[in-house]
Amino acid sequence: MRHGKKFNHLSRTSSHRKAMLANMASSLIIHKRIKTTLAKAKALRSYIEPLITKSKVDSTHSRRTVFSYLQNKEAVTELFREISQKIAERSGGYTRILKTGTRLGDNAEMCFIELVDYNENLLAEKVDKKAKTARRRRGSKKKAVEEQVADKPVETTETDVTADETMSEEIKSEEHEDEAEAKAEAKAEEKKEEVVDEAKVKEKETKTEDKNTETKE
Repeated sequence: MRHGKKFNHLSRTSSHRKAMLANMASSLIIHKRIKTTLAKAKALRSYIEPLITKSKVDSTHSRRTVFSYLQNKEAVTELFREISQKIAERSGGYTRILKTGTRLGDNAEMCFIELVDYNENLLAEKVDKKAKTARRRRGSKKKAVEEQVADKPVETTETDVTADETMSEEIKSEEHEDEAEAKAEAKAEEKKEEVVDEAKVKEKETKTEDKNTETKE
């Protein structure tokens, strides 16, 4: 009976299981990615991650401890020389399992198990997403430009002063011309009204004379 036994025996004896996991761990360290069944990948993850954490302290004792598990000098040197530097800032979760479906024949669940920091495609996607999700407020640029303009001292030169004076003189002359034109138009309208009034008076006088002549006849 397997009361209280939490790990997977993988249908193997203890010595066979340890040798298989050591071989798989060495292959994962050297090749950074291997394909296996889902059950073996989960067992390998709990086997190799404590060894990767151990590699963060590069000492003789930690090297001998890792070698007692892996029994592979090349894997130990690769782990302490390359992988330990790349995963130095990571506090855990050094491996990733990617399911690929079932295997023909026995219908076993297959997957890839890989080191997280060596998958360049997923790392590039994360960088792109971070760059796209950067938030910017719209008014920030306008405020910065206004502050720069306010900080800069206003420099006035002689040419600017003379230009302003000439512009003001031109504006004043135009205003005088407009006033003169308006006065001339008003006088012309008054003269027209006077002429119309005189014509009306003459018409009335002629009409009254005609009426008087008719009454006399």
